[in-house]
Amino acid sequence: MFGKRPTIGTEVRPAPVPPPPVAPPPAASVPPANGKAGDVGLAPLPSDGLGAPITSPPLAPTRSPKQAVPSARDSRRSESYYEVKGAIFSALIEAIDLSQLARLDAESAREEIRDIVNEIISIKSIVMSIAEQEELLDDICNDVLGYGPLEPLLARDDIADIMVNGASTVYIEVAGKIQQTNIRFRDNQQLLNICQRIVNQIGRRVDEASPICDARLPDGSRVNVIAPPLAIDGPSLTIRKFKKDKLTLDQLVKFGSVSPEGGEILRVIGHCRANVLISGGTGSGKTTLLNCLTRYIEEEERIITCEDAAELQLQQPHVVRLETRPPNLEGEGQVTMRDLVKNCLRMRPERIIVGEVRGPEAFDLLQAMNTGHDGSMGTLHANTPREALSRIESMITMGGYTLPSKTIREMICASVDVIVQASRLRDGSRRVTHITEVMGMEGDVIITQDLFVYEMLGEDANGKLIGRHRSTGIGRPRFWDRARYYGDEQRLAAALDAAEVQNEPTRN
Repeated sequence: MFGKRPTIGTEVRPAPVPPPPVAPPPAASVPPANGKAGDVGLAPLPSDGLGAPITSPPLAPTRSPKQAVPSARDSRRSESYYEVKGAIFSALIEAIDLSQLARLDAESAREEIRDIVNEIISIKSIVMSIAEQEELLDDICNDVLGYGPLEPLLARDDIADIMVNGASTVYIEVAGKIQQTNIRFRDNQQLLNICQRIVNQIGRRVDEASPICDARLPDGSRVNVIAPPLAIDGPSLTIRKFKKDKLTLDQLVKFGSVSPEGGEILRVIGHCRANVLISGGTGSGKTTLLNCLTRYIEEEERIITCEDAAELQLQQPHVVRLETRPPNLEGEGQVTMRDLVKNCLRMRPERIIVGEVRGPEAFDLLQAMNTGHDGSMGTLHANTPREALSRIESMITMGGYTLPSKTIREMICASVDVIVQASRLRDGSRRVTHITEVMGMEGDVIITQDLFVYEMLGEDANGKLIGRHRSTGIGRPRFWDRARYYGDEQRLAAALDAAEVQNEPTRN
């Protein structure tokens, strides 16, 4: 189909492939000088297959039983593998017509690439098993049509974050712990091309003129790219992956993130249209918790979401999703979060949900909460509920408003009903640590009270933290009348009473 294929034998000179080295006997093996156990005895083309799941290599004896950074290195891929792959990839680019390839659907394009790569392998007389050849074909197809070396990581549902620090260093987060992998890119240019491929899908760009970009994958996973000259060691790519199966509050209860009674309180808060701010640090699960709360919004309500990169996954039928836009090459056309929130007020919303409040849009969100748009929600970065209130006040001040501090605090008290605090603990687990309601003003100070808190009691032999969720004894929270209006006061009272008598510690 592609007219350039017959030129493979004449234009592409087969590159000599070094034969596989003979493995030395165990007694003669010497560890490398740099102490990397994962590089000992690597074969260029292993018989186990080139794309086997990432596993941890045997650890060399050390004085300390713990590693500073866990390793998920795939010791089966060596420099020889990447040399063979690079030679075949270069020959493929010479032999294929990219303009015609772009006209094919994904499956047809993949089959065409596989045919050409098989011919190249035959011409170059590269000896490998069928399994090895299949893995190599998948890798090259991913390079041309997908996200290259990232594809096997994106396919794993147990990975929460993918962190690429230049072409040769890739880390992942699994079960709350960061691990280093042996996945690498051909060079920084290939990594930058994949970054551009990701951001181009939503009409954005990343280059020297615009080296910072936020984007998303088709499944909603959040992407951040920062490229040279700002990233000194090559492009840096960070992907916050979403699970294929969306988490629910019941699953959070099962995982121990919140107790059954705390989950019931959150259901009541989501259903009775309380204005909620979800606070937490990076990676604490704020967006996941926000997605869980939105499941209890009535289907007939009109919801408008505002985000920098659309990642909320609401299940209701009447949802309008808005997304900010960066400036173009001329520095024009930027649409900020504040522009979106202000425009929401003209779209007849019943609830406004802001993916992350980080600037002057906090003022417009508070106004929306206080002018008939009950049940609005948002997230922000803060370590405690008290710090969350201070951050809102700071963000409003940053917007250039010259309002007195007391006026801003009164507006916060009149707008925000509940603050839900999420935290990521040092053992990697994520917990809802506070459910706090805003009571009002006492002098110039905002008064809050905790309805629900998480207490850490100790640590087990495996390093897992032991703790419990408990009620603080408040029998009638401030939003009690709102819960009664929506018929939820019995559920709220039962949850508070049940949590108060749960005194047995729970093990994470």
